[in-house]
Amino acid sequence: MTPGSPGSPGAPGGPRELPRGRVSKLRRVRGSRRPPTVTTDTARPEGGGRAAGGDAPAPARQWPLLLVLGTAALGLLVVGTDSFAQSFRVGTMLVGAALLLGAVLRRVLPSVGMLAVRSRFTDMITYGVMGSLIVLLALMVQPRPWLRIPFLEDILHLTVT
Repeated sequence: MTPGSPGSPGAPGGPRELPRGRVSKLRRVRGSRRPPTVTTDTARPEGGGRAAGGDAPAPARQWPLLLVLGTAALGLLVVGTDSFAQSFRVGTMLVGAALLLGAVLRRVLPSVGMLAVRSRFTDMITYGVMGSLIVLLALMVQPRPWLRIPFLEDILHLTVT
């Protein structure tokens, strides 16, 4: 490009360069998919786009998040109503299952809307570990646990006595 051509730096209507390597948002050349060399804001996490098209109503666009929140709310409702003998255990397992569902949705779907908080890998690990821990704790809660892990009992007895 010649110095006076419209696409060259410093030309009127062209991208402008700032001193010491800083680049303004105007530096992007039309048709270029290359990101700017210096970012000025936070990037959207991968998979953070809408789960449905922009013409769909808001609940349809965020269905993965609503599914996870609905499952967790159902678990909290079961715990809160205390309608049967093991409702605390079952409700807590539903909350953990909601997080595990979030991990699976984050892995399987290319776009999950507001369920995407960080990168895909970090979201999957976070949701999966937290969901697994909640389900395991719900299975081991006293009295009459549904799951017994012997080496954990031995560790507890060694630390308490």
